[in-house]
Parts: sequence; C-alpha cells; structure tokens
Amino acid sequence: MEQQETGIYIFCGVEATNEEDFGHVEFEGEKRAIFTIHYENAAMVATEVPMKIYHPNKENLMMHQQVISRVMDKNDTVIPISFGNVFNSKGDVEVLLQNLHPQFTELFPKIKGKIELGLKVIGKKEWLEKRVNQHPEIDEMTRTVQAKSKEAGYYDRIKLGGKAQELFNQLQSEVKTDIFEQLEEKAEAAKDNDPISETMLLNASFLVDREKEEEFDELVNEAHERWKEQVEFNYTGPWPAYNFINIRLTVEEA
Repeated sequence: MEQQETGIYIFCGVEATNEEDFGHVEFEGEKRAIFTIHYENAAMVATEVPMKIYHPNKENLMMHQQVISRVMDKNDTVIPISFGNVFNSKGDVEVLLQNLHPQFTELFPKIKGKIELGLKVIGKKEWLEKRVNQHPEIDEMTRTVQAKSKEAGYYDRIKLGGKAQELFNQLQSEVKTDIFEQLEEKAEAAKDNDPISETMLLNASFLVDREKEEEFDELVNEAHERWKEQVEFNYTGPWPAYNFINIRLTVEEA
C-alpha cells in the first residue's frame, strides 16, 4: 500500500526559544504528537497530518480550539492561527515564520499576558415588542401594511422597515453607551463587531490583561444585573486575541 503524503498542520504561534511540550492531539481518529517549529524567538505549534483539505466541522474546530487553549495554559503569548492551514514540510513552516517574524516581534509585547473575552447582548423578544409598542407610528404602519395586499403595501413595508431599523439603532446605541463603553475603559483594547442576528444589540470583543480578568468579569456581572430583564448575555472566553490580530499566511519561494 502506498504511504499517504504528510504535511504540517499549524495551530498557533507563540513566543518561545526552546521546544515546548504540549502533549498529543486526537486528529481525525489518530493520536498525533504536538511539536514546535522555531525561528529566533518565535515558534509555530504544529502536528504532522495526512496532506489533504480539512473541513471545518464541529469536531475539527473543537479540536483546533482545544489545542490552542492548552497552549494558552502554558504560554502567555499566543498568536492564534485560523483552522485548516497545512503546509508541505517543516521547512515551509520555517520560511513562513521567517516571513512573519517582523509582525510577530511587533505583536508579542502587545498580546503578552492578555486574553480575549467576547460579549454578545441579545434583546429579549418581549422587551423588543414592548419598545416597538411604545412607538405609535410603527404600530400604526404595521396595521396599515397588514390591511393591504402584498403589492399595495410594498412602499409601506419599506417605510416600516426604515422606522424599525431606526428604533433598533437607538437600542444598540443605548447598549453601547451603558455596556460597551464602560467595559472598553477597563480593557486594553475593544472592538464593536457587526451583529450576527436580528435581535443582537452588541457583538463585542475585549482584549484584557489576564491579571484583571476577575475584575472585568465583575463589571460584566454588574452590567448583566442592570439589563437582565431586557436582554440575554452570552459571555465567552478566555480566547487568544482573534479579533485583534490580522495575519496572512503565505510561504514565499526563495
């Protein structure tokens, strides 16, 4: 039987000059050793896998994230790499590291000892409906649209959509002022990302010093107490600084 060609799958970058032991990973049903590939003070955390395209299904994504979380437990300067990057050889990864080294050198002091925390704020249906009902103009336009045929109510629906969006923008602004801006003051950096659902009022990422995580958690809890009747909180982390790092992986041929 012909032996399958193998490649090097990378999980993340770290600041490290010596080999670090991160154990093994169960990768598509087979236990594989995790190792580091080095260039000066930077290293890639990697494993050897069959050379093919890996699909981002739930199991694979969890495996990828679990390895990065394990690395974060041992190293406080982790640069996350997106799922699915496989290179032909360790030599290619060394070339990649050499190309990325100026960026890594700049990033290491910025993310050292820091974690990313995520907060999504989703409006409760009952509260959103109550806020809509507080605007007689929207309520009246809704009844007008419902009373007309689909064709006759076309422009009314456009107007209704515009009014509803104005209200939703107002609610997002309220949440940003009372929640995001207060948390932003306590973070090293913060991002107000685009909402990913119709009822999401905030989709934020915060870069926080590890030593201040408990203090930050308390601020989130205080915000939740103020808003728990109106919204749901989805607070996640700690993660590596996904939303604060933008690196393109390319291997330039010599």
